[in-house]
Parts: sequence; C-alpha cells; structure tokens
Amino acid sequence: MDSSGSTTGTERSARDRDPEGRARSSRPRDGLGRPLPYGAAGVERQPEGVVRTPRDTVVEAQALLDAGKPFHAHEVFEDAWKSGPEAERALWRGLAQLAVGLTHAARGNLTGGPRLLRRGAGAMEEWAAGSGDGRPYGLDLAGLAGWARELAAAVERTGAAVDAGGSAPRLR
Repeated sequence: MDSSGSTTGTERSARDRDPEGRARSSRPRDGLGRPLPYGAAGVERQPEGVVRTPRDTVVEAQALLDAGKPFHAHEVFEDAWKSGPEAERALWRGLAQLAVGLTHAARGNLTGGPRLLRRGAGAMEEWAAGSGDGRPYGLDLAGLAGWARELAAAVERTGAAVDAGGSAPRLR
C-alpha cells in the first residue's frame, strides 16, 4: 500500500490466485470457514463449481452439517443454486442462507446469524408456496424453516454462539 492507502500494482499481483487467475486466498480455513494463519493445519475446502444431483447435494450437505461444517455445506448448496435449473435456484439459495446463518451463529455473529437464518426460512417458504412442493428431494422445508426461526430466536435470547454440529438441522 502506498502512503495514500491505495494498493500498489505489486501488491495486487502478489495476491493468491486460483488456476483460472481469480483472486482466491490460499490461507487454510477452520471448520467454520474462518481464515487461519498460513502454515496452520486447516480443514479441507469444498471444491467450487461441482455439479451434483439434487439428492447428492442434500446427502453431502447433511454430512457437512453433521460434522459441524455449515460453511462448507453452504458452498455445496451454492453450487446447486448456481448450476441447477432456474426454477430451483431460490430453493438452493434459501438452503445456502440457512447454512451460512448457522455459520454466523456459530461464529458468534449475534445479528447476522439470526438475520440470515430468517432470510433463508422465508426464501424456502416462498419457494414452496410458489412451486406447490414442500418436500422437494425429501427436504422438509416447513421443518427447516421452523428450525431456522427457533435457532434465530435462541441466539438472540441467549446472546451466545451456538455449537454448529450440535445445532445442525436434519434436512429430511
């Protein structure tokens, strides 16, 4: 950075890049997706841009949620949101918001966590109402929306971070 606070060309070119040249930090991450110092042991990242069947998406996301890795489950849902049919994008986006809401609640973000949990619940309910399908791929959308709202209220009531694995929802 120069004296004006601007990033210099040298610093920009020294940024971590993925194989396609996009900026992507290579710092290791913990189970909640927080960056760790270079050289620290981290959790293996989810590959991005993977196209899975909807059922495989649900199975993989559930395993990650059960393991206390909601940030990683969010990335799995995000892949489905970005690669799936247009008619299902709001469903997968809502599920991604639930997972990232749990991530923030587990990180101790007592404002953002509940907000994202409620946003995801609303998105799933809206999708279910519009599609007429409350159990796509065996997902219990009404149960998930209820779980999200209850967890949001508990975080606000207690003012404490939650255990990601212990608070993880059952998707089906």
